Amino acid sequence: MSAPATPRPAPGLTLSPPVTAARTARVDWRIRFAVLSVVWGFSFLLIKVGTEAYAPFQVALGRVFFGALALLTVLLVRREPLPRGRRTWAHLFVAAFLLNTAPFSLFAYAELSIPSSLAGICNATSPLWGMALSMVALSEDRPTRRRVAGLGLGFLGVLTVLGAWQGFSGIDAKGTALALLASLCYPIGWIYVRRTLASVPGSPVALTGAQLMVSTLQLLAVSAAFTSAPASFPLWPTLSVIALGALGTGMALQMQYGLVTEIGPTTAQMVTYFIPVIATTAGVLLLGEQLHWNTPVGAAIVLAGAALTQTRRR
Repeated sequence: MSAPATPRPAPGLTLSPPVTAARTARVDWRIRFAVLSVVWGFSFLLIKVGTEAYAPFQVALGRVFFGALALLTVLLVRREPLPRGRRTWAHLFVAAFLLNTAPFSLFAYAELSIPSSLAGICNATSPLWGMALSMVALSEDRPTRRRVAGLGLGFLGVLTVLGAWQGFSGIDAKGTALALLASLCYPIGWIYVRRTLASVPGSPVALTGAQLMVSTLQLLAVSAAFTSAPASFPLWPTLSVIALGALGTGMALQMQYGLVTEIGPTTAQMVTYFIPVIATTAGVLLLGEQLHWNTPVGAAIVLAGAALTQTRRR
């Protein structure tokens, strides 16, 4: 599976397929793009609802389990095999931890104490972390004035969101740090994938399904060790976890693969910039989360900085 030119993950995003010839789609790509933005934007709301009844590790476990189930169903229908080779599965073990197990758990723990809208905005810093890391770890990504300016602008946006001028009052430092750490996991995982799995044969669905299977086993072990079995299964939190996995991880990845194939990775990955907008809107309208002026302004600055780091000179 080929990794993209630069690490630019969205929530739950794992491995991106190589661009191939465009396929004829029944539904216009703009509609699918909008649906994908909404699905991933609502992921943070679903996490918040899930943690009302389940431990964070259990929310993450349900997410990868139902996501893996969705992708394995696709493989079964297509009659595609899972990847082979001990070396490949060893790399998938590390990729699963960096791209699924760790960030999914961290976001769930973060949303115990911070609004889902803030978690969505923290997720938008992933391209900033990715650019900073890739300039160090990937020789082909050289720092430029434009990219350095983008990193500085993004950092300014984070400070604006957190209200640095008023001493970060009203912001849970631990929860925010966990969400930022979760967003950092994605580009670290991308760089690892780019160096180890870029040339591994197999379809994106097969490799990602295998990766989610491994993450399910990891989280099953962690959940068994650190949490107790749920005493009950309330309707809405349970449905939220199922939707988070089947739709926000399984179906969304399928849609993203189709978009990359049809319109290319650059346009398809712009979905990243719509996610915090939708996450904030959902949190305010459906969960009654408070919204201060610095949150949307800071989010806009973060997204502008992230977009600036992704631009390349012709």
